[in-house]
Amino acid sequence: MFHSTESDQAPFQPDQNHALKRIGKELLLYVRNKRAYHFLIDRIGRVHRIVHESDAANHAGHSAWADSNWLYVNLNASFLGVAFEAQTRPDQPTVNEAQVYAAKVLTAMLRSKYNVAAENCVTHAQVSVNPSNMRIGWHTDLGNSFPFQDIGLPDNYEPPSPVLAVFGFEYDAAYLERASPALWKGLALADERIREAAAVHRMEPAKYRKLLQERYRNQLAALRNQGATEDN
Repeated sequence: MFHSTESDQAPFQPDQNHALKRIGKELLLYVRNKRAYHFLIDRIGRVHRIVHESDAANHAGHSAWADSNWLYVNLNASFLGVAFEAQTRPDQPTVNEAQVYAAKVLTAMLRSKYNVAAENCVTHAQVSVNPSNMRIGWHTDLGNSFPFQDIGLPDNYEPPSPVLAVFGFEYDAAYLERASPALWKGLALADERIREAAAVHRMEPAKYRKLLQERYRNQLAALRNQGATEDN
């Protein structure tokens, strides 16, 4: 799962060297203390291991996803978090060329080592959810213009979003405003899948969506019960 840190930035200029170093050191200290990601790719393309891959990092929060085999809820323990030292700005790309190259190498290594399917290489904006209102997009980092293809992946914005099609989440205008047109396509396709499935079950789409949302709640309850059992 790809993230942007949305941390402070300084321009790449000779007179900003001190600020660049200070900001980078402070960011590394912060994410290590928080165990925030498995990897951080800094602005000059260096890859820092923050949390070992065998351990959970605190990167996903309330989140959901699904593939052809599994349902995933609260993805800290099931997905590896890769963050870019970056800040979303409307006038320039979020991720720079050096970071793209580093992410391409890192992603290829992790996919080979852990047999990660391309469909499961996604951005935080695609999986982050708000259980209180059942909407996608609690966090919206990298919901726009993420360079999937430059990193060696298919454009994973475009397929039907399983967060909608499998778990019944919805979205609002604020989410659409922050998301790219490619991601809109995935949302529209997911809505169409819900309508088709509702027709097969002879139900109104809104009622069918409620059933999908109950699936999410059941999965979340099972996950919490499992955690309580392990603690005991």
